[in-house]
Amino acid sequence: MKKILITGITGFVGSHLADFILEKKKNYQVHGIKRWHLSNLKNIKHNLKRITLHDCDITDPVSVDKLIKKVKFHIIFHCAAESFVSPSWDHPNRYMTVNYNGTLNFLESLRKYSSKTIFHIPGSGEEYGEIYEEEIPIKPTTVLRPVNPYAVSKIAQDLIGYVYYKSYGLNVIRTRSFNHEGPRREKVFGISWYAYQIALIENGLMKPLLEVGEIDDRRNFTHVSDIVEAYWMSANKCKPGELYLVGSEEVEKNTFTFRNALEMLIKMSSTKNIKYKTVKKYVRPTNVPRLIADTKKFRKLTKWKPKIKFRQILLDTLNYWREKVSNNDHI
Repeated sequence: MKKILITGITGFVGSHLADFILEKKKNYQVHGIKRWHLSNLKNIKHNLKRITLHDCDITDPVSVDKLIKKVKFHIIFHCAAESFVSPSWDHPNRYMTVNYNGTLNFLESLRKYSSKTIFHIPGSGEEYGEIYEEEIPIKPTTVLRPVNPYAVSKIAQDLIGYVYYKSYGLNVIRTRSFNHEGPRREKVFGISWYAYQIALIENGLMKPLLEVGEIDDRRNFTHVSDIVEAYWMSANKCKPGELYLVGSEEVEKNTFTFRNALEMLIKMSSTKNIKYKTVKKYVRPTNVPRLIADTKKFRKLTKWKPKIKFRQILLDTLNYWREKVSNNDHI
């Protein structure tokens, strides 16, 4: 059986990707990495008996070398990252250490010990940053103008992947995915944060007043279950070195803002008359007002398209936090 490694398997996307492979792809073994003293296994506890876990710190080249020498992986999905934008202003070195250096450590190990392995780098639409209205929808060739340290670290990750493809012929698959949401998304992110607060309100643990940050940024939203299917297709159908944008195919006609998401979630609540207010501490130093992608290149090659609509994305997220709060598993 072919071996698949998911870095960041304990996180939001990584755990859903493990679910997808274990459920849909029977001829593969799923491996993941964890840090022996830090990793929280709650997102994969239902699959622990079906996953082979390795102790590995991606920021330590010795640790990565040891793993890549030990196991020959067919595909590595490199989902491990510092992914929450807001702390990146206070910890820019940490973001570069994890997102850039962690990627570089894998590329170096693959160059030395496993050059045929397919290495998927999931970038972020956040890399585009300051996009002007006339540049919508965003294309792979659109100029990058990052406005936060997280975005810079993801650009660096992406470009060092291209360097190792071009210089050493490594099978680096490069994607940039746009906003994806759903169950297991940490409550520090917009839609999850709204859903979490609503769940608290419904359980009488909070007054019916939501605290929010910037809510008028425009986005396309994709369900995480659709995104992980896209990642699988990208690793199996996309050309190494090429860049592909991944996300909702509703490119311009049906985009949403965080305000739309917030107000739809409030309407889904069993509690009436919930209000919301902007709180300064949740407003970032710079924001990205529009991230709408043209994903034709990826869809034409893979025939992928998202199946789950925006309302269901919101409902799945809200129900996840309802269950967590009801079970007192939300702290």
